[in-house]
Amino acid sequence: ILKPFRNERLLFLYMGKTLVVKGSKKLLNAWAFYDWANSVYSLVISSAVFPIFYGALFRVAGIEKVTVFGGEIARAPLISYTTSLAFVFIAIITPLISGIADYLGNKKMFMKFFCYLGGLSCIGLNWFSLDNIYFGLLCYFLALVGFWVSFAINNSYLPDVAFPKQQDAISAKGFSLGYIGSVILLIFNLAMVMQPDFFGITTDETGAAEIKAMKYSFITVGIWWVLFAQYSFYYLPKGYKKVGKRTNIILNGFKELKLVWLQLGNQIILKRYLGAFFVYSMAVQTVMLIAAYFGEEEIAWGTDSERTMGLIISILVIQLVAIFGATVTAKASEKYGNIKTLIVVNALWVGICIYAYFVITPIDFYIAAGCVGLVMGGIQALSRSTYSKFLPETKDTTSFFSFYDVAEKIGIIIGTLLYGIVAQLTGSMRSSIIFLGLFFLIGMFLLLRVKESKKPLL
Repeated sequence: ILKPFRNERLLFLYMGKTLVVKGSKKLLNAWAFYDWANSVYSLVISSAVFPIFYGALFRVAGIEKVTVFGGEIARAPLISYTTSLAFVFIAIITPLISGIADYLGNKKMFMKFFCYLGGLSCIGLNWFSLDNIYFGLLCYFLALVGFWVSFAINNSYLPDVAFPKQQDAISAKGFSLGYIGSVILLIFNLAMVMQPDFFGITTDETGAAEIKAMKYSFITVGIWWVLFAQYSFYYLPKGYKKVGKRTNIILNGFKELKLVWLQLGNQIILKRYLGAFFVYSMAVQTVMLIAAYFGEEEIAWGTDSERTMGLIISILVIQLVAIFGATVTAKASEKYGNIKTLIVVNALWVGICIYAYFVITPIDFYIAAGCVGLVMGGIQALSRSTYSKFLPETKDTTSFFSFYDVAEKIGIIIGTLLYGIVAQLTGSMRSSIIFLGLFFLIGMFLLLRVKESKKPLL
């Protein structure tokens, strides 16, 4: 039986005969390890294998458009609009989950549910095909929902398990673990794709060996995600039931968001930071979601095999450099402060977007991938820990991180939707990249209005 006890400084978690203390290495590692479990989705599904697989389906069929819900739509806008719709759903459901979790005092139960939903949906992508497009898009949709909602709940644990002085380092460690774990699985998946015969995967009437290997990789993602998440689930606390009577459990999450918004009126620094985060995160997440699709469509790779290998190399470059980038950013924040570091990182993103507009050759794309990796992990980890540091003293971390998550998801909805519209109107994804660069520029100037938190580090 899990029994949480709190005082002003410590959090004790009794788990049978095991005692876990807030800030302890065991609890921090368990929290960070969820990044190891679920980051395989963001790499293999969002960034690497699925974009290659998705493009290959259209090329093999010899088409660029597909009929969906009575209308023809090109492949790039189709996946962009599906992504936007998924984030609309995520933005709506996250506050609902937050309210119910507060009432039950068991947010871990919801974290498990969305973890398992995401993992099973990844396995369902094994049956993605143009003939079965609706089922395939549904699995893509639900996997996206499972990843982001469970990730948001895990984020809300950060101030519960770590003291402010530990949060930058453990947040960066989480992202680093995610990059390492996802690269390990990606290498295995890519071995299947590049050498399917070695794994007993052959071309037959059901499809080409390489396509079948990509589908099998989706199954490995689901298994990896669910399996390794068990370590985090074992040590993380259930959550904390909010004191007081509530009459509307279902809509309470939205009421909590309203209360958080009202509290922001007295938290000027936090409010300004959230405004800046909303703008630049819109661009960060959109770039991460469409980078592989951009490379697959806009770069002059030559042959199909060169395209596949080139994208694989670029994704690996991003992941490996991101491990270094997350660590360096955490060190820079210790020396120069979180806000100054985020301003510099946003400036680097502006430069990357301008450079990406002129990228044509594979070598150009590899250079861009290395630059993206350097700033990608750092801006995510530092944004999460900076928000946690700026929070007022509260036990209601779920509602505050729900607000953070909703702000991020609304930004992604806008970003991916605008990206799809610009790409569809111009017929090129390059114009969309420049458009995203403007958001980094605005975010950088908004961060100049944010002062470092004066709250003492515990």
